[in-house]
Amino acid sequence: MTDSALNLYRPARFHDEFDCLLQTISKLSESSDSETGWPAEAWNAIRQAGVLGWNVPREFGGADLNSVEMTYGYIRLAEACLTTTFVLTQFNAACQRINWSQDPELKAGVFQELAAGEKFATVGISHLTTSRQHLSKPTVTAEKMKEGWKLDGFVPWVTGAVHADYIVTGGVFQDGTQILALVETDCEGVDPQSPIEMLSMTGSQTGAVKLNQVIVPDQFLIAGPVENVMKRPDGQGGAGSLTTSALALGVARRAIAKLGEEAVKRPDLLEIYQPFNAECEGISAEMFKTLKAGTLNGGFSEKIRGQANSLVLRASQALLAAVKGAGFVKGHPAERAIREAMFFLVWSCPQPVVHANMKEFACVLD
Repeated sequence: MTDSALNLYRPARFHDEFDCLLQTISKLSESSDSETGWPAEAWNAIRQAGVLGWNVPREFGGADLNSVEMTYGYIRLAEACLTTTFVLTQFNAACQRINWSQDPELKAGVFQELAAGEKFATVGISHLTTSRQHLSKPTVTAEKMKEGWKLDGFVPWVTGAVHADYIVTGGVFQDGTQILALVETDCEGVDPQSPIEMLSMTGSQTGAVKLNQVIVPDQFLIAGPVENVMKRPDGQGGAGSLTTSALALGVARRAIAKLGEEAVKRPDLLEIYQPFNAECEGISAEMFKTLKAGTLNGGFSEKIRGQANSLVLRASQALLAAVKGAGFVKGHPAERAIREAMFFLVWSCPQPVVHANMKEFACVLD
């Protein structure tokens, strides 16, 4: 598979050491238990490589990668191992929200632990944005107490919950306002549930967390009480994220590369491989061009997500068709790629993107 788009936009900080890291993680992902077991070895490898500081501000000892660098890193890491990279996105999401705090002492202490890999942080925020919003009672309620903030309820999706030292989560007050807080998992009342067995990436150890009247000290409050606490604290609301699209492209690249390997042995597959490779290159180039120009917006993000979803779904199925029965055996790269591709239909997927994907399934043309 040619690397023209990624080579063109490859940031200077990603040198040979990063390529060695990718090889290490890719090799670890080939083990039989890599999908079901927590990726401890891979996580240690990215810790040693300094990856845990990617989304930590420089003033607190991190690297503070820009959007081009982060997107490049995510694509390449997801190509090597989606499970490990997904866990990293949740860790980075926690770092991003911790940085919203106005308490420099809190940030200095927590970021030092996280960047060094001494502690692990994750997020449980879907109930504040999309998951279970249809319920009449909030999934997690919040109440101001003399000793801090009381959170009570059920956080539905928390990656690595049973391994976490910190969970960035929040709750909803009776008046509908919300808070975001940093919860220490050794606090009384924090009860991580057993991880869920999923279609793919069970090794991410994603599961629910019960909060039984957990008291969060004032200094661990990140934001709120406000309406829509997940919007950026500067009021801009964000311009859309390319994180999910980057991971989808990483999985697509892996499937397309495998298809290219098959095409070496079977030249008739070149007419399948070459269009897929060109499409992947085109989407990647458009992403990086937009990021470099600083013109990213929610509409563009949604468009790229739709294209990336479509590509990873089609490329993984094409690989299965190319390798035939061998790819139908559990553990084969084609079988794994198909299951991983399904993840992008449900992970933070905007409804217009889901609808567009379903229209493609039904061959409904605009």
